[in-house]
Amino acid sequence: MAYTLPEYLDRLAQFQCGVLSAQQAIAGGLTRDMIRARLRSRRWRKLQYGVYATFSGEPTRDAVLWAAVLRAGPGAALSYYTAAELYELIDWPSSAIHVTIPEQRRVAALPGIRIHIASRAEQATHPTLLPPRTRLEETVLDLACAARTADEACGWVTRGVGRGLTTQERLRRALGQRARVRFRAEIAEVLGEEWAGVNSPLEYRYVKWVELPHCLPRGKRQAAAIRAGRREYRDVFYEGYDLIVELDGRAAHPGDTRWNDIQRDNAALASGLVTLRYGWDDLRMRPCLVADQVYRALSRSGAVAARPCSAACPVTRTSL
Repeated sequence: MAYTLPEYLDRLAQFQCGVLSAQQAIAGGLTRDMIRARLRSRRWRKLQYGVYATFSGEPTRDAVLWAAVLRAGPGAALSYYTAAELYELIDWPSSAIHVTIPEQRRVAALPGIRIHIASRAEQATHPTLLPPRTRLEETVLDLACAARTADEACGWVTRGVGRGLTTQERLRRALGQRARVRFRAEIAEVLGEEWAGVNSPLEYRYVKWVELPHCLPRGKRQAAAIRAGRREYRDVFYEGYDLIVELDGRAAHPGDTRWNDIQRDNAALASGLVTLRYGWDDLRMRPCLVADQVYRALSRSGAVAARPCSAACPVTRTSL
């Protein structure tokens, strides 16, 4: 038996990373017996029910994602964490594959695939990118709506903007096109002009938990500086106070990164600038202590307005 594919199916399989659905194969001229023969000879392999890899080796990630979309059927698009993976909004593959389908369709539970139903599935799907996926702004808002807290929701927004994948304006437009959005008020707030320059979840938490509750001066976000002839950016720079605050979301300093941070801090100190450096745990567990230290550092340059956020806040003892 000849196992070559008709020209149309061959092109379609290449287009879909070597993956075809049974429906596509039959529409392209194969019979069910031909499909079964290819599976028996192990020239093809089953990836999902009715979806096959037209090769014998291990499928690539893109092939696996194509199989999930084809299994979910017409109008399906990768979404949520899986779309975020493709846009590099997250740095790891999603465990379950997330797929959104139009609200007029229903799909039975599929192993390894998380099905979402949306009334705006067609509008939310990117018109050209493949495998089919929701637009970047729709993906950000989907993840924000699925967040456990408003803080986590706003973190997705700042992550998308901070990685240069989208803009506040694009997200505002996408937000305005949705009738129902969880945490709408908080998302709209972080998309306001006064939050421009807040480019990461950690920067958002610094403003929300440290600067605002303690009425500290607003620092300049992502302030450009030149060191050794190269441009670099400081997370928060308090101009006029000679103070830099660096926010580090890494659990550890791999390789030479730690030494780069040290060299950066040393160069700043040599120029008369003090650097304070904080991580996730500092902002999550000790925001008042962070505020107190920032207040003390700012006060070296003169009087600074600040206030405690509660009776137990240490800023009380330094600002009175």
